Amino acid sequence: MPRIITDFLDEAVAAVPEKTAFVEEKRSVTYEQLRTEAYKIAMPIINRNFHKEPIAIYLDKCIYCISAMLAVAYSGNFYSVIDTEMPVERIDKIFETLEPKFVLTDNKHLAKAKEFYSEEKIIVVDDLDESDISLDAINETKSKILETDVLYVLFTSGSTGVPKGVVTPHRALTNYIIALTDAYKIDENSVIGNQIPFYFVMSVLDIYGCLAKKAKTYIIPKGKFMFPAYLVKYLNENKINLLSWVPSALCMIANTNAFSVADLSEIKTVIFGGEVMPIKQLKAWQNAVPNAVYINGYGSTEITDGCTYYIVDREFNDGDVLPIGIPFANSEVLVIDEDGKPITDGVGELCIRSDSMTYGYYKDPKKTAEVYIQNPLNDSYPEIVYRMGDLVRFNQYGELEYVGRKDFQIKHMGRRIELGEIEANISSIDGITENCCVYDTVQKKIVLFYVGTIEEKPLLKEINHKLLDYMQPRKLVKLEAMPHNQNGKIDRKLLTSQLNSEKE
Repeated sequence: MPRIITDFLDEAVAAVPEKTAFVEEKRSVTYEQLRTEAYKIAMPIINRNFHKEPIAIYLDKCIYCISAMLAVAYSGNFYSVIDTEMPVERIDKIFETLEPKFVLTDNKHLAKAKEFYSEEKIIVVDDLDESDISLDAINETKSKILETDVLYVLFTSGSTGVPKGVVTPHRALTNYIIALTDAYKIDENSVIGNQIPFYFVMSVLDIYGCLAKKAKTYIIPKGKFMFPAYLVKYLNENKINLLSWVPSALCMIANTNAFSVADLSEIKTVIFGGEVMPIKQLKAWQNAVPNAVYINGYGSTEITDGCTYYIVDREFNDGDVLPIGIPFANSEVLVIDEDGKPITDGVGELCIRSDSMTYGYYKDPKKTAEVYIQNPLNDSYPEIVYRMGDLVRFNQYGELEYVGRKDFQIKHMGRRIELGEIEANISSIDGITENCCVYDTVQKKIVLFYVGTIEEKPLLKEINHKLLDYMQPRKLVKLEAMPHNQNGKIDRKLLTSQLNSEKE
């Protein structure tokens, strides 16, 4: 049983040292080469005698970034991966909270790193030498690391504009990876195609799931996702058989019918999460790659990514929403009403009890206390559950169904409405590629942003057939392309700001 996350890599090196672990556009590394590279980066940190301190990683999504993450873990410290495309102003906000002791970067990003950090505390990873590696120093350091020590702090967007740093210990991630790879049947034959940025929690499958099962991961070049035909060819040429992507990336292939470009029968598992997967595009994938297993994963950064999953095992209508399923091993779901009391019928807020629970928000005990709460079923001893902020219900099969975010639930015309339900129905309309609903709190109306070939009049007619009057959007905005954030999700904040800018 792995104690800390680097045990996965050590076990892989012992078993399959020459097997390729990660592949990117210009190079690849075996498991042994990966560990050597991690050791090389760990040494200057160990030599400075820092322990349990924050270290920022300012690198593109690449093998060096993975090596740097592992290096920080070997050094007994914890890391935060910083998006290299992030504005300096946002990095400054993160650093105000994190106060990193060092920044790991490469020569490509050194000049930019100097804009927000002092040069003497920057370690340039591609200037380091393997001859400086001391196995004695690494092993001594590793022996002092506890499974309860922090592995990383992952910063997510905060509602106030200040990023929130979610604190994740080794134990939470090792427990999650074991449960995840077992549920998804990931093994040494898995060839993973990475789409997710490394500063987004869903990437832990591509990185640490790969290490745990001695598999292989291709870091797909970002440019491929701009051209679905080239992306499909890439998947085919590299015999990639497992995808864990946000739905927007999968929908891009489905919407352009790029399946005809190359044979994708090698794909055995398609996992999607982070946002709702539209049924229409899921069916397109099922028709094109019928032998694959399709899995709807659900979770959040605060419980180390996933907490429930649903393996698609039946037919759904275009306007349906997929269940989010059942909990992973060593996790328990609890649904509470507005008074914090547990319910089994009706809609309530989902809470999670799990051995992959994170510690809370970095240097923010107030916000932590709001959502990491005492288990309402237990008044005998301290036991923390995490309030997801999502509204759910149980269906007839005993599976959880996602209803929507608490903050996506609106009160309109005296009724509570889930914007996600409106979006699911509009997704089923022919000629709709993507859509997103936001609520105009000033004008008191639902606004639909959409991409597709259908014109406004026939769209309004279809909406009238599918939705009750009080659920129908009163303003339609057709876009050339739907805006997405760096994680690949629809950028709701940007769309809402467009509403506000129109009024000014």
